[in-house]
This record gives sequence, structure tokens and C-alpha cells, in this order.
Amino acid sequence: MAADTAQANAKAKAETERDRTSGVRSAVVLAAMLAAAFLAVAFSIGSGAVSISLADIWSYLFRGHDGPMKEIVWNIRLPRTLVAALVGANLALSGALLQGVMRNPLADPHIIGVSSGAGLFGIVVLILFPHMSGLLTPAAFIGATGAAAVIYMLAWKRGVQPVRIILAGVAVSAFLGSGISALLTFYSDRVSGALVFLVGGLAAKSWPQLYTMLPYSAAGIALAVAGATHMNVLSLGDGSAKGLGLRVEATRFVMTAVATLLAASAVSIVGLLGFVGLIVPHTVRLLIGGDYRFLLPASALFGAAVVAFCDTLARLAFAPIELPVGIMMGMLGAPFFLYLLRRESA
Repeated sequence: MAADTAQANAKAKAETERDRTSGVRSAVVLAAMLAAAFLAVAFSIGSGAVSISLADIWSYLFRGHDGPMKEIVWNIRLPRTLVAALVGANLALSGALLQGVMRNPLADPHIIGVSSGAGLFGIVVLILFPHMSGLLTPAAFIGATGAAAVIYMLAWKRGVQPVRIILAGVAVSAFLGSGISALLTFYSDRVSGALVFLVGGLAAKSWPQLYTMLPYSAAGIALAVAGATHMNVLSLGDGSAKGLGLRVEATRFVMTAVATLLAASAVSIVGLLGFVGLIVPHTVRLLIGGDYRFLLPASALFGAAVVAFCDTLARLAFAPIELPVGIMMGMLGAPFFLYLLRRESA
């Protein structure tokens, strides 16, 4: 009896020590992600045709100093950088939630048809109604949420299984993608205006786009963080989650809706920006583990840093020609993701 008690105490002590070590590691990773986001934002605001020092940026933003660069900082670089950071945070959070809901590390906003739905409605506006460009954002948002709703209904059969969502998403995305291709074929003379939206770009994004995204992003981020504990229980599997009292179908539906809200708000502003929702959560999970209380905020911070940094590189790499940020994300994201896959399988 005494030996059993000693063994149980030793096991409990080991588990406590492991939890403490894991908590310290998570805090360190979160601090590193916060620093990366801050540095990426500072790098983005300070870099361009004219470089601006950190001291000048601080003076223009917080001390009310005037100068020749203040207009550039306040009305060009700052809003574009904030839009980039918010887009990155939204897409990364969306990907993290979808990977958890579908228990698939390769899930991202494309799976639930958000990108294809937004793409089709956005292309309709850009090609058929180019004089009504103000409708682009609401039309893309409606298309994204509508496509996700259709996929969820198609996947419903006495509940929703992750595999059915993925299969329905692939089918609907392919169908919507064929609609995009048909429009581009029939109206080939108007394709140039839609290319940036198809690739994903942040050119000319400013305060109006930021204000449009902000309420959706705030609601989505708050709901995602509030659902972190439920996501932890859901990751145990449906049987265990039900045994612990979790309403699995309701949780899966709500978290999918939150992921759709986050992704739709981002895609409606920046276009079909890929890789963020896939590689960012996957990378963060390797660093911080699968606890969604830490995984979600870390993914949001790292997503903000990645998109802000890639957008800055897209502006600088071939200046004065500016690449869409989606091209830079593909150039950097694909090799990095392949490296992660090889490292994980080694």
C-alpha cells in the first residue's frame, strides 16, 4: 500500500512538473509571437521607397509630431499594415479552428468553400459590374458565407462528420471554381481587373477596408478565444467529448461558423490569399502543442506577422513594381511547408 501511494505521488509530481514546463514554454512562444508581430508591423511601416526610422514612426504615431513623412505613415503605410495584420490573424485563426473541428492538419478556409464562394461573387462584381467596385467586399462576404452554409447543409446527415464536410467542400469548391473559370473565359478582355483579387493583394488598402473588417474580426476573434476550452474537449474525439458533456454537433457548427466569419471577412478584403490558414496553425502547433488556449492567440499573432512581413517583401522585392502578397506567400510558404513536412516525418 505504501509503495502504491509513493508511486502515485511520484506520478502526480511528474505530471505537475510537466504541466509547469509546458506552461512556461507556451508563455515563451506567445511572447516570441508577439515580438514577431510587433517587428513585422514596424518593418512594414518603416520600409518603402523612403525608409522611416523607428524613432520617427514613434513620433508621428504617438507624439503628434509633424513632418514630411507623417502623411505617408498615417494614410498609406499604417492602415495597409493593420489590414495585413488583421487579415493574417483572421486566416490563421480560421485555419486553426478548422483543423481542430475536422481533425485534419491540412484543413484550411479553402476546404469549407470560403475562398471559392468569395472568389466567384467577387469576380462577378469585378467583371460584370466594374463600375460598382464598392460592392466587392459585401458581395465577396455574402459569397463566402453562402458557400460555407451550402457545404454544411450538404454534409448534414443525422449530424456532421468531418470527412463529409471535407468531401462536400472539395466538390462545391470545384463547382464554384469552374464558374470562376467560365467567367474569365467569356470575359477575357476584362481579366486584368480581377487578377489581383484572384491571387490576393493589399494594394491601395486603407482605413475604409480596415473599418469594414474590424467588427467582424473582433467578433470572430472573441468567439474563437471563448471557444478554446470546447475545442480542447472536441480534440479528444466525439465519444470522449460526449462523455464529458460536450454538445459535439453544436460545438462543431458554432466553431465552423466562427471560422467562416473570420475567413470571409479577410477574403472579402484581400482576395484569395492562400497558405496562411494552412501553414501558420501547423507551424504554431509544432512549437506550442495542441492546447487551444495557447494555440489560438499564438496563431493569430504569427499570422499577423507573416502576412505583414510578406506584404512588405512584396512591395520591396521588385520595386517599383509591386507584387500581390499572395505571390510572395506562395513563394515563401510552399518551400517552408515542405520543410515542415520532411522535418515532421523524419
